[in-house]
Order: sequence, then C-alpha cells, then structure tokens
Amino acid sequence: MSALPYRYDVEIVGLLAAPVHRYDGRPGTTTPEQAADRRERLEIRGGVGIVGDRYAGRPAHRDAQVTVLAAEALESLATELGAARFDPLLARRNVVLRGAEVEALRGREFALDCGDGEVRLRGGRPANPCAWMDVVLAPGAHRGLRGRGGVRCAALTDGILRLGPAVLRSPVPLDAARAATAVRPAPRPRAGDGPRPDTPGGRPPLA
Repeated sequence: MSALPYRYDVEIVGLLAAPVHRYDGRPGTTTPEQAADRRERLEIRGGVGIVGDRYAGRPAHRDAQVTVLAAEALESLATELGAARFDPLLARRNVVLRGAEVEALRGREFALDCGDGEVRLRGGRPANPCAWMDVVLAPGAHRGLRGRGGVRCAALTDGILRLGPAVLRSPVPLDAARAATAVRPAPRPRAGDGPRPDTPGGRPPLA
C-alpha cells in the first residue's frame, strides 16, 4: 500500500449508514425521516464498504463505498446563505470530518485511525450534491455545495470508524484552512491545445 507520511489530528463529527435511499426521485417539500441512519461507529470491510449500508458489496458502487465530507464546507455554506448551522448528516455523507482538506484527497489513498487501527480508503471522484440539498439544508445549497460536497471512496481494508478524535494520514500535505474551499474541475483543453503547463500531460489536477 502507498506510504502516508503526513499525519493530521481530526475529529469525526458524523457517521451514517443507510439501508435504504432517503432522497429518492425529485425533491419533495419536507425532510425525510432518517434518524435511524445515524451511527456512533461504522464497520468497514475492504472491497465491500460499510456494513449495513445499501451500497455495500454492490459492484456498481465499488469506488463509492464510503463518502467523506468536510464539516467546514457545510459551516461555510450556512454562513454564505445566511442560514442556521446545518445538521451535517442531512448531506447524506457517511463520514463527516473536521480539520481536514477533504477535497484534496480526490485520487489519493489515505487512512483514518480512531484508535482501533487504520482504515484505508482510496479517494476517487467528487461526491456531487443532489437537488434535495435545497430542501433539507436551505435554498441555494445544491449549487453552493458543488466542488466541496465530499469525496467518493473505495474501502481498501477492514476496520472501525468511531465518532470523536481520529488521525488522518495522507500521501500529500493538506491545509485545514482550505477545508471549506470548493475545488472546480479544470476546463477541458480545446482541440489543438498542448498540455497545460501546470498539469503534466494535460491531465486535470487532483486537488
């Protein structure tokens, strides 16, 4: 597995495992009941996902078995929209972290350790927000979360995640001050353009 030389003290402020889909179809006018999805601990199985979650073991979701979100992104969004502080689990991410630049983990292998041993995850694509955010959080939240709605991850090892303090290990340096910053996709080069000078081979930056 990849070396993870950078260590950060973080806090897990929310955990969620959903046996069924709560935000189904077009947005309604009320927030669906979902208290039963809140967890104090999650059991992760490498190659499978979260025990008790609807996506566990599904091949179509092998790269989105666990979703991770920065709590700071929601707090900043609430301030921008002039809303009261959001319940972080209404964003429907499995793990909500405080103190980490989550969006920088796209395309990176990283680890979380709550004291029971490391859980290794591989960050992948952004976890794009759905239109339900305008109902369950506040009008404008769907658009406002774009680029900072979290990261879809594959579970690489077995382990336990718990609410409370944790250690995050990363292959790249992270800046907690940027935890709420949206990361937009790089524009696609036009036909005939050469590689961009800041992205070797013309590939878009990971974060």
